Amino acid sequence: MSTAPGTVLVVEDEPSIADVLTIALRYHRFEVMTAGTVREALALAERTRPDVALLDVMLPDGDGRALGRELRALQPRLALVFLTARDSPAEIVGALGFGDDYITKPFNIDEVIARITAVLRRTRPADVLPQRPPLRHGDLELDETTYSVHRAGRTVELTPTEYALLRFLVRNGGRIVPKEQLLRHVWQYEHTPPESTVVETYISYLRRKLHIPGEAPVITTRRGVGYGLA
Repeated sequence: MSTAPGTVLVVEDEPSIADVLTIALRYHRFEVMTAGTVREALALAERTRPDVALLDVMLPDGDGRALGRELRALQPRLALVFLTARDSPAEIVGALGFGDDYITKPFNIDEVIARITAVLRRTRPADVLPQRPPLRHGDLELDETTYSVHRAGRTVELTPTEYALLRFLVRNGGRIVPKEQLLRHVWQYEHTPPESTVVETYISYLRRKLHIPGEAPVITTRRGVGYGLA
């Protein structure tokens, strides 16, 4: 069985937005297909049967909501998440009338990943969700099926970005990971903004949440280089 958490059909006519969504979803191990029009989306859905469709409401050859209805007719159990630049109550109600969730533009990529994951957990039976062995480092344990984190047996509540950062550090074991590499893999920055302090900020969040009184910090800093796990 594939270790992918699901297959996502991204229907978005703006190439830059489609690229960002594709990179982020594939980083989180989703299988991704992209289409820029209603016609392309219907053809892909007929051939591949995705688990969830992420649909722009305004497409060059039609309405994303109408597309959603057609996709549901092809595949009744397909999850639908709408992307819309409009956030009026009428638009939201319309999107939720037959869809499973909606996201307004401009969006936060972590929110997109979290919402798609949540929708799949609501719409797919538990027995079809792939089970992955937990990631471990010392007394840290990350469950990649439930996206939960435990340290020394206690549950640690993390945001999607905090989880992605910690997972990348755990996957690298005791190696010091350069800040530039963290920005590329966790935040998808192609070029490091010289004034960016986002890594330092999230490292401090993680240290605070993972802290156990009397224990040494779990995250170490190599000044001028990057971060790793003790």
